[in-house]
Amino acid sequence: MTTDAIPHAAADLPPVPAEKLARPFKRFMALSSAGGLVLLACTLVALVWANSGFAESYHHIFHELHLDISFAGFTISHSLAHWINDALMAVFFLVVGLEIKRELVVGELSSPRKAALPIVAAIGGMVVPAFIFAIMNSGQPSIRGWGVPMATDIAFALGVLCLLGKRAPLSLKVFLVSLAIVDDLGALVVIAAFYTEQLNLYSLTDATLLVCALALLNVLKVRNLIPYLVGGVCLWLLVMESGIHATIAGVLTACCIPATARVDSIRFLESSKNALSIFERDAEPGRCVRTSDTQRSAVVTLERNAEHVLPPLHRLEHALHPWAAFLIIPVFALANAGLHLGHGAADHLSSDITLGVLAGLMFGKPIGVFLACYLACKLRIAALPAGVTWRQLLGVGFLAGIGFTMALFIANLAYPNPADLEAAKMGVMLASLASAVLGSALLLTSPSRAQATNTEPAPA
Repeated sequence: MTTDAIPHAAADLPPVPAEKLARPFKRFMALSSAGGLVLLACTLVALVWANSGFAESYHHIFHELHLDISFAGFTISHSLAHWINDALMAVFFLVVGLEIKRELVVGELSSPRKAALPIVAAIGGMVVPAFIFAIMNSGQPSIRGWGVPMATDIAFALGVLCLLGKRAPLSLKVFLVSLAIVDDLGALVVIAAFYTEQLNLYSLTDATLLVCALALLNVLKVRNLIPYLVGGVCLWLLVMESGIHATIAGVLTACCIPATARVDSIRFLESSKNALSIFERDAEPGRCVRTSDTQRSAVVTLERNAEHVLPPLHRLEHALHPWAAFLIIPVFALANAGLHLGHGAADHLSSDITLGVLAGLMFGKPIGVFLACYLACKLRIAALPAGVTWRQLLGVGFLAGIGFTMALFIANLAYPNPADLEAAKMGVMLASLASAVLGSALLLTSPSRAQATNTEPAPA
C-alpha cells in the first residue's frame, strides 16, 4: 500500500491559501519521472546558457567565482562548481549510500536469489563499456577515462521508463532500480580505488577512526541522527584532506546509519492504540488539542511511536531524497552540462574519448547487460523477472546507457584538461540521448510476456 492510500486526518478539510499554491508542485513532485524531468530541464538550460551570448557569465559563475568558508582559523576556498561537485554531491552520495544499504538489508538485494540478476547485469554493464573504451583509447593518456561509460543515471533512466507507462511492467522498473543501485556501488569503488591521486595518511587515519566511532554509535543503538550527521560533516573534511574524493564520506556515513527500528510493529500498534484511546476519552465537543494537556500528551506519544518504529536510515532517506532529486542533481547538471558547441565540437566528434564514451554507453551497456543476464539464466543462476521478455530486457539495457550524472562526475575526476573533459561530456550527452531513444523504441514496440506467449504457434 502506498502512502496515498492511507486516510489522512486533514484529507476532507478545505485547503488554506498556501496549500492551494503548493498543490501543483506537490502533484508534480509525486510523479515517478519528475526528478528526471527537472534534471533534463537544467541540462537544457546549461547547454543553452553555455552556447548563448552569456557564455562568459556561465564560465565565470561556475568556474572562476570562488567561495570561501572560514572557521577556527581554517579556510576552504573553491570555485562554485567545485563546491557543488565536492560538497553538494557528498549529500547525493549519502542518499545513494542509504539506498544501497536499504536494498541490501530489506530490498531487492537482500537475498541471493533476488539479487543475482541485477548484480550480474550491473557487472556486465560495467565491464563491457569499460573494455570498449579501453580498446578505443589503448596506449593513450585518455585511457584514464575508462570509468566514464560504466555508470547509469538512475534518475534519467527510471524517468524514461516511467514515462512509458504500462509498456514497462513494475518488475522491469524494480530490476532497473536494482541494477542502477549495484552500478552506483561499482562506480563508488572505481572512484575510491582508481581516481585518488595522493594519499595523506594522517588524515586518512583520522577518517578511519571517525568511521569506527560512527560505527560504534550504531552498535550502541544510538538512534538520534544528529551525531551521525555532525560526524559525517567532520568525515567529509578529513576525507577531502586525505586525497580520496570527498563525496566518499557520504557513502561511509550512510553505512553507519542504523537500519533497525527501536520498536517492532506489534509494540508500535499496542502503544499507539493506547494513546488513541486516551485521546478519545478526553475528547469533548468544542475542545481542541491545544487546550487539553491529556490530548497533547497522547499526540506526542503517537509522534514518538512513529519515530521509533521507523529506522533512522529510512527516516533520513525519506527526508533527503526530494532534496537530492529536485535540487542537488539538477544543480550539478546546471554546473557541469554546459558543453560549448562551437567550432571545437566537430573535433570532439572525432576524438577517441568521445567515440569511446559513446560506444561504451550506447552499445557496451546493452550488450553487457543482456549477455550477462542471458548467461545467468542459462546457467540457472538467476531467472527473468515476472512478466518481462528478453526484448524488454534489451530495452532496459539501452536505458542503462543513460549515464549522465555519474558519468559526468567521473569525467571531472578523470580529465583535468578542459579539452578532454569537453570531449567526454560530448560522448556522455550523445550516448545518453541515443540510449534513451533506442531503449524507448524497443520497449514501446515490445509485446508483453503474455502477448508473446499467446502469439506463439501451437505445437503440432
